[in-house]
Amino acid sequence: MAVGKNKRISKGKKGGKKKIVDPFSKKDWYDIKAPNIFTQKALGKTLVTRTAGTKIASDGLKGRVFEVSLADLQNDEDQAFRKIKLRAEDVQGKNVLTNFWGMDLTTDKLRSLVRKWQSLIEAHVDVKTTDNYQLRIFCIAFTKKRPNQIKKTCYAQSSQIRQAQDEGNYDQGSPELRLKGVGWQVYSRSHWKGN
Repeated sequence: MAVGKNKRISKGKKGGKKKIVDPFSKKDWYDIKAPNIFTQKALGKTLVTRTAGTKIASDGLKGRVFEVSLADLQNDEDQAFRKIKLRAEDVQGKNVLTNFWGMDLTTDKLRSLVRKWQSLIEAHVDVKTTDNYQLRIFCIAFTKKRPNQIKKTCYAQSSQIRQAQDEGNYDQGSPELRLKGVGWQVYSRSHWKGN
């Protein structure tokens, strides 16, 4: 050890105290706005890092997908089991404008639909609407007991399931499909009657 160097004093000088920076000080809040088809326009807020150099804040927002309950969008608690996905398309000032991106059911609702002693039929089809949207429609159906049926089970044969999946073809009717009323149009066409 060198003469005149005190070991205890020199300890702790190398690291020093690092300046703690709050990560939220570099971020901005933006308001999320729903499309016009929903009654509730303001959904909430989202964070994004401020524009710095070549990184633009609005580019960080575009393409984000927000999942919201339909009950919140329509002020109707009966629709709480439907989840709507909205995608950020444009930024105007501090507002993020969104567009419909998809719909799903909550897992508890989906599990409550599936029961024992019946067949489950699933199908999907890709559809292009007249207002230039590409949709993938998923359909889920169940076999049902006939009135006065004594038999406990109600299973469909695999050939009947395939027939039901093939008959769910929406290509003939797709020119009339518009995004605004697609739910009722699909519902009215989906009543399959098996043998």
